[in-house]
Amino acid sequence: MSWEKAVVIRFHSNMVSAVDIQTNKRLECVLPGKFKQQRIRPVVGDYIEYSCEANAEYAKVENILPRKNELYRPKIANVDQVVLITTVKNPPVDNIIVDKFLMQVQKQRLDCVIVVNKIDLLQTVQEKELLDKFVATYSKILKVITVSVKQDIGIEEVRSTLCGKITTTAGMSGVGKSSLINKLDSTLNLKVNEISDRLKRGRHTTTFSELIAFSFGGFLADTPGFANLELRNFECATLKDFFPEFRIYEPYCAFNDCIHINEPGCAVKQAVQEKEISSERYNNYLSIYKEIKESGEKKW
Repeated sequence: MSWEKAVVIRFHSNMVSAVDIQTNKRLECVLPGKFKQQRIRPVVGDYIEYSCEANAEYAKVENILPRKNELYRPKIANVDQVVLITTVKNPPVDNIIVDKFLMQVQKQRLDCVIVVNKIDLLQTVQEKELLDKFVATYSKILKVITVSVKQDIGIEEVRSTLCGKITTTAGMSGVGKSSLINKLDSTLNLKVNEISDRLKRGRHTTTFSELIAFSFGGFLADTPGFANLELRNFECATLKDFFPEFRIYEPYCAFNDCIHINEPGCAVKQAVQEKEISSERYNNYLSIYKEIKESGEKKW
């Protein structure tokens, strides 16, 4: 009997809910006792191989494939990317919060895409300039998609970015995650603020019990967002490594161990002065560096 491949979207007791990779069909699988005896426990996002006899009520998990990565907050395996959903207006988001989040994503070696939602709210010249500045700054280091759910702008690009991948999302309250997800896949029909309820995650819970499966292919996990960001184990000496736009200039610094703050002959500082590096990103770097240093590099 041949085995088929599926992804775990929920694990409970000795049963596994999964979605077949080829057919996108949901199935329930029995987890044999051998896995418990070997202390192997599947997590959401695991790829499994399963068998299913004709007319059987449940499939059977035969194998749990090796994980390419595993997050602990949330507890999820084989994440392909993180989508950070933010807004310029209603609510406005401080870029230093975005930069701290990107540091955490890089530390976990995950790809990241930024979605700027609610661009239809930007009416004044000043508001549109803020958007242009944000996109110009961050599109140099990662993919940025501008979106309006109401005006159907950027939706297809987001959909193609999510298709066929396991994605985890983050964003402040009010950035329009539920509305965006409904627009991406109307079959989900989520109410506003329903994502966390759908995933059975309480206010203080840090693990997931379920992934959302898109009808167009791909899976989504909602995250606690900015409120639970924990930037730990960052050091002053290596903080610069989390600002990728510094890298092309670092070979031209006068000192090999330049941290781009007080050293003379710093090519990174020169690039900031010449507006080749965002001054706001650089100032955020200085602020985060100071915060780490003053904390004694303990809480980071």
